[in-house]
Amino acid sequence: MIREVPLERRTVHGHFSRDLAPVLSVAPGDSVRFQALNAGWRWEAEREFFADRDPELDAGHALSGPVEVRGARAGQTLAVRIDEVQPRPWGVTFAHDAVFHWTLDGERWADDEGFAVALAPFLGVIGMPPAAPGVHSTIPPRRSGGNIDCRLLVAGTTLFLPIPVDGALLSVGDGHGAQGDGEVSGTAIECPLEQAQITVDVRTDLDLRTPVARTRDAWVALGFDEDLDTAAEECMATMLDLMERELGLRRSHALALSSVAVDLHVTQIVNVAKGVHAVLRDDALRP
Repeated sequence: MIREVPLERRTVHGHFSRDLAPVLSVAPGDSVRFQALNAGWRWEAEREFFADRDPELDAGHALSGPVEVRGARAGQTLAVRIDEVQPRPWGVTFAHDAVFHWTLDGERWADDEGFAVALAPFLGVIGMPPAAPGVHSTIPPRRSGGNIDCRLLVAGTTLFLPIPVDGALLSVGDGHGAQGDGEVSGTAIECPLEQAQITVDVRTDLDLRTPVARTRDAWVALGFDEDLDTAAEECMATMLDLMERELGLRRSHALALSSVAVDLHVTQIVNVAKGVHAVLRDDALRP
């Protein structure tokens, strides 16, 4: 079943909290279709969409949700398949004190100084609130997801997240039209989304240290920490778990094979908790 979250004031928020009431309740296997403002709460480039933002509760990314997944329990794993991400035709990138404007032209973005990049849209934020009470920033990624900013989370990819609270309370948003690994200026092509769709499910057979993604041709393990070395260690521990489970390997063998077949990428270095993701392509190892 496809359910919809309308773009209304009641469905958009700028923080994570387990106390936020869900705007929609869905069953495992349902799809959710929504539109999204860009990270700066804009639908059109010239103005914010809502004039009544709370300076504390709406200080972060404009997120749609939360969506309750019925039957989801803390300690289980939420599977979020990204079905579609369709940007609106404009975006911005900030660098120091400058703002660079982008226009979507078919399958590429063109900036206002004559350069172009390929269209590669994804959701920068896919996540659930921490189990701790209170208001939590949307900026750092966490074990339960959030501002992951991984450019591999395009349509066709499934993201697996440890569930921190009953009902999951999933929020999504922060459309990116394209981004490089690192997101080094602090922003990608920040764009609103004309339409996006995800499909959610609950897994009881996955016990994850950190989030994992399955692309069309690879496994991806994600790690986050304020220290980049620790983030790399976290994502590699999760990748070794994956290789043990998926390939039936001893951990020492998995580590040896990782050294020759797994690629580490810096996801982003700008969201307080830095990100590193490990990629194991399906064609990298052969029995």
